[in-house]
Amino acid sequence: MPIQWFPGHMAKAKREVEENLKLVDFVVELVDARAPLSSQNPILENVLQQKPKMIVMMKKDLADDKITDEWLSYLQHQGTEAVAINVNDKADIKHVIQTANKMSKEKMDKLKKKGINPRAARAMILGIPNVGKSTLINRLANKKIAQIGDKPGVTKKQQWIKVKGDFELLDTPGILWPKFEEEIVGYRLAAIGTIKDQLLPLDDVAAFVIQHMQQHYPEQLEERYGIDQDMQDMWDIFVTIGKQRGALESGGNVNFDKVADLVIRDLRIGKLGDLTLETPSDNT
Repeated sequence: MPIQWFPGHMAKAKREVEENLKLVDFVVELVDARAPLSSQNPILENVLQQKPKMIVMMKKDLADDKITDEWLSYLQHQGTEAVAINVNDKADIKHVIQTANKMSKEKMDKLKKKGINPRAARAMILGIPNVGKSTLINRLANKKIAQIGDKPGVTKKQQWIKVKGDFELLDTPGILWPKFEEEIVGYRLAAIGTIKDQLLPLDDVAAFVIQHMQQHYPEQLEERYGIDQDMQDMWDIFVTIGKQRGALESGGNVNFDKVADLVIRDLRIGKLGDLTLETPSDNT
């Protein structure tokens, strides 16, 4: 069942992106390294036209290193500049700046040949909500400029930010597409906290995470919750986790809502270990 999600400010932001593309030399799109394809915005493919694009895979410190490397190779093979970063790693921030400078060099060289004094390169930074855009901007600018929040949709207006004299960024609000045609995309984004928790039943999202881990990260699942691959009944799994982690209500019964919240929170903060919810082969 497609999941509808398109608040009014996102429709307005999409129009603003279209109107301001002419002001920039290239686009920086942020995605979550745990779901690099699902967290790309297909609407932007039409909007961005022929603008060069760099994809920055955020939160690599929470993702599976091996699969992150597969995604980088996949994106670069498609002709897209791609980097994976941890925003708290200064070397990664430097890598983003170096890649942006490389992308802008051709444009700046053309200006020089025309006798025009080179200006700072201009880029538009885009990303779906809660992907870490404001945090990255503050790291790039080396000071607090963008508002940061742990809920989707904190940024509500566009602003220009100077990045250490190297280039200028046009910040934009986070944009999601109108609906998810594939339910699994919604589950991936709900798991990593990109869409509001009210959009999908959290117990279904938690069950999706557990099933994914049983298939791809069984050792991490067993280490955290004592759940092995042989345990298939989701009711039994929730009861086991609830008893082990104290997700109980009065009378000693397991509270399934608390279990779901616990599993999702553990995923988002890395308590389940480094993991990724999709691979390039899922797109082939």
